[in-house]
Amino acid sequence: MPIKKIKKVRKARLTPFEKTLYSTGFVCLIALFVLEIFVGAKVSNMKLNIEKVNFKIETQQKKNESLTMQVNELTSYENVSNAIKDMGLAYNNENIVIINR
Repeated sequence: MPIKKIKKVRKARLTPFEKTLYSTGFVCLIALFVLEIFVGAKVSNMKLNIEKVNFKIETQQKKNESLTMQVNELTSYENVSNAIKDMGLAYNNENIVIINR
């Protein structure tokens, strides 16, 4: 029986270019994950700031509506006529000018 020669199996070795290519790809993948985390945090922070500003705007709008109602109440016909009577002035219907808003 003839003896078979056993071939040595060589491990595939990476060339320096392939090592550089794989290393660069790995670093880019890690950098992509880190960048995604930081950008996500920045977007979340920005959304929180937007919500705070929207809350302030809504609060100011409510104050403005309240003040508008107070102005309308104070300028009503009854209040104006009472103020005129308190000052001792006479009511003259011809001097009233109506301005529609």
